Amino acid sequence: MQLSIEPIIYGLIFVGVLALVEGLYLTVFGRSISLNSRVNRRLDMLEKGAAREEVLEQLRKEMSQHMNAKGIPFYSLLADKAQKANIAFSPRALIMIMGLLTVLAFLGLTIGTTASLPIRALVSVVMGVGAVFFWVNGKAKKRLGLLEEQLPDAVELMVRSLRVGHPFASAVNIVAKEVADPLGTEFGMIADEAAYGRDISESLKGLAERMDMQDLRFLAVAVTIQQQSGGNLAEILEGLAKVIRSRFKLFRRVKAITAEAKWSGMFLSAFPIIAIIVISVLKPDYYDDVKDTALFIPAALGVGTFLVINVIFMKIMVNIKV
Repeated sequence: MQLSIEPIIYGLIFVGVLALVEGLYLTVFGRSISLNSRVNRRLDMLEKGAAREEVLEQLRKEMSQHMNAKGIPFYSLLADKAQKANIAFSPRALIMIMGLLTVLAFLGLTIGTTASLPIRALVSVVMGVGAVFFWVNGKAKKRLGLLEEQLPDAVELMVRSLRVGHPFASAVNIVAKEVADPLGTEFGMIADEAAYGRDISESLKGLAERMDMQDLRFLAVAVTIQQQSGGNLAEILEGLAKVIRSRFKLFRRVKAITAEAKWSGMFLSAFPIIAIIVISVLKPDYYDDVKDTALFIPAALGVGTFLVINVIFMKIMVNIKV
């Protein structure tokens, strides 16, 4: 039986390109950029001798650069995710990395496969661009998940700080020092902006809109109302922490309930692709008798269309709004 390892080579090249993106990111910005770092990035930059103004300017630049580049063709599809992930690479750098990965993927396909030039060019572009999109999307999901998980603890830390007599700005600064990334650096920026005269509620609103998180909007609204009408901010935030924690538990429960349906949808969506890859490996000439017929391309496009529709409907069915 004739075996073809070309589909496996395609997969290995894509994994290698994806690993290269992460490697470049850690090489350029160091380990402190990782969300697994115990010391948040802002504190790490300050400990290395950078001035407070320089750190704030650098972090604010990274915070807004992707949304400011939405006018770049096709980049608007990536800008929102890149901003939520707070990717330190500039938009121009990301585009250059896409080009570099496309070239490397093309070289890998040229060396490892016998595909024709148009196919190699098309697949290399898909791999180079797709790897960056896949990597940024993964970073955004991980960062938003950590923010949601850290927020209740951060609010409770502010409550304890307020009850011992600290002002709200000091409570935010304590969170910036005690909480790891990503929330530690975000609250550190809010504390620095407050030190230079910006209203804390405005900074919280900006963070909530940038991250598109409902719980952060609740926090910003609570602080704004307290500033305008007065009241015991510690009690307000304590109740808010309970609400946020309850919402987080509910999200987890819904996620657990829909986990089986999600995996079923993923399996049903991926099975046709896996089947094609296995057939191509075990019997490369399986489609030789029909691939030159007039109906082969329309049939392949039809199957691809139905597969995309299947993925969309599966995602809609398990995307339960809470």
